[in-house]
Amino acid sequence: MSDVPGAPADLLRSLTRAERLLSRRLGAVLAEDGLTIEAWRVLCLLADGQGHPMSEVSAEAFLPPGTLTKLVDQLVDRNLVFRRVDVLDRRRIRAYLTARGRREHERIDQQIRANLAEVGLRDATDLADLTDQLATLVDRLDPASRHDHNHDRDHDRATAAGLHR
Repeated sequence: MSDVPGAPADLLRSLTRAERLLSRRLGAVLAEDGLTIEAWRVLCLLADGQGHPMSEVSAEAFLPPGTLTKLVDQLVDRNLVFRRVDVLDRRRIRAYLTARGRREHERIDQQIRANLAEVGLRDATDLADLTDQLATLVDRLDPASRHDHNHDRDHDRATAAGLHR
């Protein structure tokens, strides 16, 4: 740690440590259901019910396309996800949650929320506030991502308020 309070090195260290500890904590919850953090990212993205192109899923899950294909194959085998050809662009494949995938996502989401409550993130407002602060930091670091994060932030706020499911 730096001798200067609020030094950039402290921010980097804190963010890195928080991400690793959170991944370890949530990874343990997910492992009970045979899922990984990457699989959870995919399920969360698809939980909006809109279906997403595999290229978008790849970017959002932070996975190269080949690795994502293998992961989605596993989720398809577990009847959590299905793929369809995009009706507007037949060259693209879109991924969706199955009915079972939606039920599993909701169940595991509740387990994760309960787990986070144990560390003081007690409700959707706490999570949304922390997510907002991190999204603002991302926006400042990567202005090209502003549009995506503003949309995500609005969706997260609406979900926290019970307006979306």
